[in-house]
Order: sequence, then structure tokens, then C-alpha cells
Amino acid sequence: MADRSSNDRKTPRWGRFSRTASLWALVFLIPLVLLQMMGRQEVVPEEVDYIEFSRELERGNVASAEVIEGKVIEGDFRSPIVVGEVSDVTSFRTTLPVRDSEALIARLETAGVHISARGADRDWWGVFWGFLPWIVILGFWIFIIRQMQSGGNKAFQFGKSKARLLAGDTPKVTFDDVAGADEAKYELQEIVEFLKDPKKFSRLGGRIPKGALLVGPPGTGKTLLARAVAGEAGRPFFSMSGSDFVEMFVGVGASRVRDLFEQGKAQAPCIIFIDEIDAVGRHRGAGLGGGHDEREQTLNQLLVEMDGFEANDGVILIAATNRPDVLDPALLRPGRFDRQVVVDSPDVRGREGILRVHLAKIPAADDVQVTTLARGTPGMSGADLANLVNEGALLAARKGRDKVYMIDFEEAKDKVMLGAERKSMVLSEAERKLTAYHEAGHAVVALRLPGLDPLHKVTIIPRGRALGITASLPEEDRHSYSKDYLFGRLVMLFGGRVAEEMIFGPEKVTTGAGNDIERATQMARRMVTQFGMSEAVGPMAIGDSEQEVFLGRDLGQRRQVSEQTAQLVDGEVKRMLDEAYAQAGVILRANEALMESIALALLERETLDREQIDLLAAGRELPPMRIPEPVGADAPSGLELPSAADSEEESALDEVASVARGKAGAADSSRSGSAAPRPDASR
Repeated sequence: MADRSSNDRKTPRWGRFSRTASLWALVFLIPLVLLQMMGRQEVVPEEVDYIEFSRELERGNVASAEVIEGKVIEGDFRSPIVVGEVSDVTSFRTTLPVRDSEALIARLETAGVHISARGADRDWWGVFWGFLPWIVILGFWIFIIRQMQSGGNKAFQFGKSKARLLAGDTPKVTFDDVAGADEAKYELQEIVEFLKDPKKFSRLGGRIPKGALLVGPPGTGKTLLARAVAGEAGRPFFSMSGSDFVEMFVGVGASRVRDLFEQGKAQAPCIIFIDEIDAVGRHRGAGLGGGHDEREQTLNQLLVEMDGFEANDGVILIAATNRPDVLDPALLRPGRFDRQVVVDSPDVRGREGILRVHLAKIPAADDVQVTTLARGTPGMSGADLANLVNEGALLAARKGRDKVYMIDFEEAKDKVMLGAERKSMVLSEAERKLTAYHEAGHAVVALRLPGLDPLHKVTIIPRGRALGITASLPEEDRHSYSKDYLFGRLVMLFGGRVAEEMIFGPEKVTTGAGNDIERATQMARRMVTQFGMSEAVGPMAIGDSEQEVFLGRDLGQRRQVSEQTAQLVDGEVKRMLDEAYAQAGVILRANEALMESIALALLERETLDREQIDLLAAGRELPPMRIPEPVGADAPSGLELPSAADSEEESALDEVASVARGKAGAADSSRSGSAAPRPDASR
């Protein structure tokens, strides 16, 4: 459990103690009040005036009398009397009109009355109820003052840091739990060693980095690495999000930064981790209105605390972000964030290590091939792989199995990378036929055009928002792309539309190719404007990426592209698209028989895997369809396990934006009713 600070850890205990003490006070107080009330109701003397008392005294009917401070007499009658409307009065209480104790005592002695005296009883309950309103008011003000002085999410605590301190009972994460980021672990290992033995570095005059910035795409394990550093170092570890500094009140962010570093100095050497630091670390000096002033004050205070006039020896700041391009340059300079640790998507060995870490937590069967799964998931991040293993376990549990088999992971991989099957969506026969020829067009181009990734699976079963999918898989992890490969991708994207025109005619084309056309246009424009792959335009970057004002950029943007250049770019994009469209037509006309056989097979089987596609490409007949037998609880008998060739390099081809960033490929969303792409597993 993560607490806020050493002082804050005492506050909940005191709060629990105070609540317990109040409970026991009520437990004892309520019975006392009830007993007191019952005691008062037991014997209540009747009020008798002095004349009646004197009359009964002269009659000799007074048995005993007790004088209270010479003002009041309480006693008992020898025989009951009637007082007003009350009969059988045996006890009385009389208030003396004047103080004449000697004469009264003489009369009592003469009448033979047993005489006693005592002081007046104090009515403590009356005193208590009189002071109760003041006690309530005083307690309320004490409560308000304690709320203002204590930490946490309590009232008036806007300026206190919300950092959570990892306690000793927190489950520790070590570097053994982190796989696929060996370089990042090596960089952070020095920080761990410094915290354990500072003299090892200081004896040679070395200075430990004051800060380390973890940079990488979402899901690659930046926060997990920070938790591993905390577990390995065994030192106080403060964790805070960048958005925790921001509040609706002015000056709160800067105050929380000061309080955070004060806590760090008090427990130095320690580690302060700020997740998503881009929330407060964006560029300064821009913005509309005054909305950025508070964020800039927070950033300025953070810069001063990291490397200002006062030194913060022993306080190491680790931050994580997936947007390093929007951070202020002053935050990234040496002396503040001395190191930028890149946590990128894992390669095939890293994916294998990540899968082994997650598979160790579930009962995996002996037929699970970790290497095959790793080679079939290029571009997946650590979070994607964890999700894949979890989906496999859920699928196995849904089928009532005791272990998770390889076929479960294959189904989970298709679900994660291609989308979940929409079995409830019923297509008409005309739509099924149109979708089958559309996907067959993609498949034929991928088979016959050299340089493209091999096909993995073709299906006309709706998945996600797509009506049909043609998935290709790279032979190995790709980090850069050639012009021939990108142009081949354009040709493959147009294969579906060309197949529709060939079979059904130009007037029968549908909106199913809308997503293909959109992706092809984006890719061709990037080839012309960013990658320098157009001979007419040449190696020139045309147009900077959009600089948004809210990211800290300048409000005014000067024009950098002339009308003539823009027309040239549009012309080159149109030329590339037309050439790709024409080449797709040439390939499909030359392989019309293959397209027909693939389409008919899809209409019959709905899904074709890699082995079946290779059989059709070789001109051979497909084996008869096998009906899956019921699966037992122990082994997936009767089901056809995918071969190693099917699982070696399965992936979904990336969107165009990922291609521009040099990432791995993803699957083609070919036929979509809304022309919307399916979520891809991109790097």
C-alpha cells in the first residue's frame, strides 16, 4: 500500500484512534446518561410549602428532616398526606422563606424529629448541558484547523503534494519482472547502484545523473521500469502523475512541486517518479488567454527544484512520457534530465522474454510454442503481449479447459490483431459474394507482386468494424521501408476495388474500399512530401508537421509552400495512385482464375489460412473441410492446430502513420461498411 509521507502515515492512524476513542466514549456515556435519568425518576420528593410543613410539624407528623445549607428541608412524613391533587405523599421538600436555622432546629427537636444536614448537590448534568454548545463550537474549530494542517485530499490542502510513498509492504517489482528492454535496464542500473553505494561513483569525481527521462510509445513498460528501479534500489520512492500538479486554484502546482522536493530532501537519497510529465512540461511562451500561466508557473518551479540555486543532492527524478517532442528544452538539458532512456517496442527476443514472464503466471500447456508466438507478433508492445496472454487464458476458461493451449493463443492473437469476430452480424448473399471477391483481389496482388509480406489469413467473417480482412505478415521485424515495398502496398490496397470493378462492373462498386483509398492516399502523400520518393519533387520535405498552439507552439505560422509546389505535390500523389491502380488491374487480369478460386473458397469456408492459400496459388485442390469435434477439458482433441508456418510471422499490417514512423506492418482492413480501420497492433 502506498502512503503519502512519513508524517501523513501517522495521520490515518491518529484518525482511526480518534474514531475508536469516540466510539468507546459513546459506549460508556450513553448508559451513564440512561442510568442517571432512571435514577432521577426513582424517588422524587413532593414540593410542600412552608405553611403546610409547619402544620404537619405541629401535628407531629414529620418523621425526619434534612437541612440543606439552611435553605431547603427534605424529609419524610410519618403518615401519608394529601398535597393539592397528589395523595399519599410520604416525602417532601420545602424551601425556607428565611434563614432561621436555630429556631427551626429547636422546633424540630421539640417535635422529636430526626435531624440531619448536608451541603447542596451540584447538578453536573445541568452544568454539562449548559456548556455543551460551547464544546461543540470549540470542537468544530479544532476539526477545521486539523483539516488545514494535515495532509492528503482534505479540505484546504491544495498546496500539499499528492505524491505516494511506496511502503515496505508494497509488492516489489524487480528487473527480473521486466523483459524486452535490456538497454533501458542497463541505463537505469547505474542509478540503482548509486543509491546503494554512492561512494563507488563519487571517489572518481563522477556525478550521478540528476534525472532520467523514459521515452517510448504507450504500453512499452516505462512505468514498469520505474517500479522496478524502486524495487531494486530499496530506497524511498515517491510516485506522482503530471496531472496531480494541476488544480483549479492558482499557484497550487508550484506549491506542490516545492512540497514534493521538500519531502524528497527529508528522505534523501530517494527517487521521485513523475508519470506523464508532458502534462506540466510542455513548451512555454505560447497559448491563447491566461490558461497556460498556471502550467508555466508549475514548470518554472520544477526547473528550479531540479537544478536551481539550491542543490538537491540525493534526489533523483525519473519521468516518463510518450510525447518528448512537446517538452520544454530547458527541461531536457543536461543537469536536469541528463539521460533520455528510449523504451521502444521489443524485438523478437524481447517479445519472447515478455511472453515468458506473463506465461509463468498462468497454467500453460506443453504444446505452447513461445518462440512461434513471439515471431508471429511483430510490432506488439509489452501491454499488447500481456493482453494477448490474458485473452488466451480467458478463451481457455470459457471453453472449460484446465490449461491454456496453443490454439487458444492463436485465437487470442487473431482477436487482438484482427478484431473480434462478429458472429451475430448476418451478411446477405450478395454482400458475401462482393466481400469475397474484394478480399480475393487483395490476396492475389499480395501473392503475385514480389517484395510484399506473405499472406497469413484471408477471411470474410466480420471482425471489429471490417466486413472482411486480408492479413499479411512480415518475415522479420521491419525498421525501414523501401520505395518498392511502399509502392507495392499501394497496389495491394487497390486490389480490392479493382476486383470489384472486374467482376461486377464500375457501376456496382461500393463504399467498402473507402478505407483502402484513404490509406493509399495518405501513404502516397507521405512518400512525396516526407520520404523524398518522387522524382519530380525530389528530396525535399514539403510542409512542416502542424504546430498546435496548445502544445506550446507559436500562434502565427508563415507559409512555407507555394501554390505551384502544392499543385506539383497533388499531381505526383495522383500519378502514384493511378500507377498503383493500373498495376493492380494488370496483375488481377493476368491471374483472374486464381482470384476466382480464392473467392469461391472464401464463400465456402469463410476463412483461408496460409497453407490453404499456398495450395490455391499452386493450382491444387483444398482438402475436405474438417468438422471440429467437441473439445475436452484436458486437451483440444479434434481441432486442427495451426502449423509452425502459420504462426511464424503473423501480424497485422500497420496504418500509414506507423509506416511513416518506420514501424512494423499491420493487417489490411479491406471491406468495411463504415470505411473505418480496425485497431492495429503497431509499434
